[in-house]
Amino acid sequence: MSQSETRDGANKPEIKAFFDEPTNTVSYLVWDKQTMIGAVIDPVLDYDFRSGKAGFASADAILAEANRLGVSIGQVLETHAHADHLSGAPYIKLKTGAKVSIGEHIRDVQRIFRPVFNAIDVSGDGSEFDHLFKDGERLKIGALDGEVIHTPGHTPACVSYHIGDAVFVGDTMFMPDYGTARADFPGGDARQLYRSIQRVLSLPPQTRLFMCHDYKAPGRDQYAWETTVADERARNVHVHEGISEDEFVAMRQTRDAKLAAPLLLLPSIQVNIRAGKFPPAEVDGVHYLKVPIKLAS
Repeated sequence: MSQSETRDGANKPEIKAFFDEPTNTVSYLVWDKQTMIGAVIDPVLDYDFRSGKAGFASADAILAEANRLGVSIGQVLETHAHADHLSGAPYIKLKTGAKVSIGEHIRDVQRIFRPVFNAIDVSGDGSEFDHLFKDGERLKIGALDGEVIHTPGHTPACVSYHIGDAVFVGDTMFMPDYGTARADFPGGDARQLYRSIQRVLSLPPQTRLFMCHDYKAPGRDQYAWETTVADERARNVHVHEGISEDEFVAMRQTRDAKLAAPLLLLPSIQVNIRAGKFPPAEVDGVHYLKVPIKLAS
């Protein structure tokens, strides 16, 4: 990619995507070509639900590519507390010393889910993370300028990272042919989601948008995760221009009512609200993930 200037004078970021097919997650290595300082966005920890085994192949692939390119990783940026994969942030931090950051409303997510898992070790104040971003806060990746956009709706803590001419939107929306994120998790809100999407789509039409997931919409053969504001405005099947807030909310609520919980919801949430760490080991030295049981009446 070139170092041509964006409209605000900041260099375009260099971006390498890493797709994890088991969870349909896209992680990103983002760096400044001038300083070769970079960040990792939404890294994945490999986790096999059936065996309980975890591994680091996905994170190692990012680290290997950064090493090959000569990129120094200084930050891990989480877009939200993911419900469909376990975060690889602690491993990236261990290997690089990178700081792990997320939006400040992770506090709300911790407070919602702490009683669900009786997770008395979870702070509720977000102190498991190295930094909590406020809406509109500026960040730097080398010489690159960035801004944090609070984009709640999917979860209360969702943020998007606007870096140069690119925005990493997390689960706020998907490729135009697939639509938008669900809003039925605790703390989710379809009206908030609509308004968050409008904030992103108010950016210049040529702004590049990078998704956190892709599931290949019917009729599409290849996975895809990069689009533009203009394309989302024109073609997003859920929220293209002309769709009102009320129309979107009615669609989203009807659709969400039919969706099953993600396979990794329970392990993911209790790990990710701890900044990607597992619950403390018990007296036998083993870390356990809890499955709350709800008996049907």
